[in-house]
Amino acid sequence: MSSKIEALRRDAEAMQAELVADRRHLHQHPELSFEECETAQFVIRRLKDLNIPFREGVGGFGVLANIQGCGSGPTVALRADMDALPIQEANDVPYASKVAGVMHACGHDVHTASLLGAAALLRSRTGDFRGNVRLLFQPAEERLPGGAHLMIRDGALQGPVPVSIYGQHVMPLLDSGKVGFRSGQYMASADEIRLTIRGKGGHAAMPHLNTDSVLIASHVVVALQQVVSRRANPTLPSVLSFGHILGEGAYNVLPNEVRLRGTFRTLDEGWRERAHTFIREIAEGTASAMGASCIVEIDKGYPMLYNHPLPTSLARRTADQYLGSENVVDLDLWMAAEDFAWYAQEIPASFYRLGTRNEARGIVSSVHTPTFDIEEDAMATGAGLLAAIALEQLEQA
Repeated sequence: MSSKIEALRRDAEAMQAELVADRRHLHQHPELSFEECETAQFVIRRLKDLNIPFREGVGGFGVLANIQGCGSGPTVALRADMDALPIQEANDVPYASKVAGVMHACGHDVHTASLLGAAALLRSRTGDFRGNVRLLFQPAEERLPGGAHLMIRDGALQGPVPVSIYGQHVMPLLDSGKVGFRSGQYMASADEIRLTIRGKGGHAAMPHLNTDSVLIASHVVVALQQVVSRRANPTLPSVLSFGHILGEGAYNVLPNEVRLRGTFRTLDEGWRERAHTFIREIAEGTASAMGASCIVEIDKGYPMLYNHPLPTSLARRTADQYLGSENVVDLDLWMAAEDFAWYAQEIPASFYRLGTRNEARGIVSSVHTPTFDIEEDAMATGAGLLAAIALEQLEQA
C-alpha cells in the first residue's frame, strides 16, 4: 500500500463517527423520489461547511458540486443517490425512520453520507491533484424517468465532460469491508408493463352470457411466458414477471375488466425492443381469440447498465491497494435495474458494490425490505474508496 493510500485510509477511518452520524440523520429523515428537499438541504449545509461550491436544483432536487485541484486537468465524477422507498421500517434501532411509511431500505442514505465523506477527504487534498472532482447528489433513482436522466438533461455531465463517472451501491450479500466489481454487462434494463383485459361482466352463474375477463387474463399471463421461454435466445438473460392482478368482481360476480402490472428485464437492447412487440402481439391476440380486448401499455425504464472496462479496471486496482485483493470480489450478473445506466450511456462509467453484511450481528436483510440495515463499519470503506478512485483516475488521465 502506498503512503498516500495508507494516509487516505487512516483519515477515512478517523471520520467514522461523523460518517455514521450523517448516515443516521439521513436514515431518520427519508424522503421519497422527487421529494428530496430536506435531504438536498442537508447536503448543501455539509458542502458549505467544507467550502465546496455547488449548484442546486439540478434534475429536481439534485445537487452538483465541484472540488478543484491545484492545477488544470481532467474532471472525474462521483455519484450518490438520495431518495428513499415507500416502506414502513421494522428495525428496532434508535436511528429508525421517523417518517411513517418511508424508509431508506436501499441504502441511499449510505451512498449520500459516503460521498459527503469522500468530499471532505478530497477537499483536504486539493494540493495533491490536478483537475476537478464533480460530485453528483442525485434525486429519484427509484422512480421513472430516473434522476440520472434528469441531471444529465440539466448539464451534470457538461462543462467540461468528465473522463469517467463512478458510483457505489450497498450489497447486503457481501461482508462489510469487501467490495465487488464486474466489467461489461452488469445490470438489466427494466420496463413497466400494464395490461387491461376488457370483457363483459355479469353473474358468475351465467358465464355463457358474459366474457370472463379473469379467465382471459389468466390465459394471457400463461401465454406471455413464451416470450422468455420460446422467443428469447436461451443464452440471453430475460425476466418477465407479473406481480399485480386486480379484477374487482366478487364470489358470484365476473368483473368487466382485469388489470395486470408487471416488469420485463433483459441485458440486450435489441432483444428488448423485439420483446415489447411480442408482448403486445401475444396479449392482444390471446384476448381477442377469447372474445375480449387487451390494452397494452409499456413504459420504457432504465437501460441495461454497462460497466466500461477501463474505469472498472482502474477502480478495481485501486480497491486492491486500498483494501487488499482478498477483499475485492467478482460480481455476477444482476437482473435488478439502476438509473446509473444513463450515465454509462454518455461517458465511461463504473458501478460497483459496497459490502454491508454482518452475520454475527444479524445484519443480513436484503435491500427493499423493512428490516434492511448495514454494518456501519462499511461507511469508512465507502467514503475512503470513492476518494481513492477519484484521485487515481485523475493521476492516470
